[in-house]
Amino acid sequence: MVPRVLKGIVVATFSGLVLIGFWLFDAQPLPSTPYSFELSSGRTLRGVARDLNAQGLLQFPTLFSLLGRLSPKSSHLRAGSYAFEGPVTPFDIYVTLFMGSAQQHEVTLVEGLTLKDIRATLNDETSLKHELASLDDRAVLTRLKVDLPLSPDHPIPEGLFRADTYFYTGGTSDMAILERAYRLLRKDLDQAWKSRAKDLPFQTVYEALILASIVERETAQSQERPLIAGVFMNRLRTGMRLQTDPTVIYGMGDRYHGKLHHQDLLDDTDWNTYTRSGLPPTPIGLISRDALNAVLHPTPTAALYFVARGNGFHQFSDNLADHERAINQYLRHSNGKSQ
Repeated sequence: MVPRVLKGIVVATFSGLVLIGFWLFDAQPLPSTPYSFELSSGRTLRGVARDLNAQGLLQFPTLFSLLGRLSPKSSHLRAGSYAFEGPVTPFDIYVTLFMGSAQQHEVTLVEGLTLKDIRATLNDETSLKHELASLDDRAVLTRLKVDLPLSPDHPIPEGLFRADTYFYTGGTSDMAILERAYRLLRKDLDQAWKSRAKDLPFQTVYEALILASIVERETAQSQERPLIAGVFMNRLRTGMRLQTDPTVIYGMGDRYHGKLHHQDLLDDTDWNTYTRSGLPPTPIGLISRDALNAVLHPTPTAALYFVARGNGFHQFSDNLADHERAINQYLRHSNGKSQ
């Protein structure tokens, strides 16, 4: 009797393993071709499996997450934006998420990059098919199907991409990477705009993107960004010029060689916020979600000025007299930057 029960258990176990094996290596068609999905930092395997199941890419998400937990790589999900060009198996998904498939390459677009930087970054990727070199900015906009209220005088795709790591298969075009990056940025903008604070001194999500790109360049300290955004809100409300160095640098283009001079602040360009009021006509680079959230939820403040302390943080002042004292304390003794 016991051997018969044992034999049944062995047969059932073997049959189950065979079925799992068939499932693991059974290629499923993509919900769309090419198909891309995002894996955010901090996501759990269980949550990712549920999402992939909801999107039609993965059957039996509980089984997938259970098998994944048995792996020593189970805590090493590789955050980024992924793309598949053809049918994939659950094993393909596993290898891609945990170990980095040999068929997957990656390219990272970091915060602050300009369009020129992005073109150079993608051009350096030898595994990409290069289309961008033959496309001017207007052609890129057409391919992206951009529906943001761009400046009619400067219809360029500056700042219109999610700063993220993008995984792709060899032969993917650089334009396909930009299309994914634009869709992800639009998703970020749409979600953040819905929950924005009331009475902001701008009307469109594109203006929020422009200001976020300035906040992005003003400080690397995420905790300071809402306060710096608050300063810029006050300046916009009172009609005071933004007077921010990163916009001047952007407007200088190739004329900038690492150091701003007083004359540079006086030389007028469309992006010089010392010589022109309001927002510049375009973003000045890629943004982080922190910078976007800071602009849409600025810290209420009376401050109109700030100066770099020389330690990565800033001193904020409500009036010009206090600002001059802060400049004397920090800028003239530590080569900081004032606004």
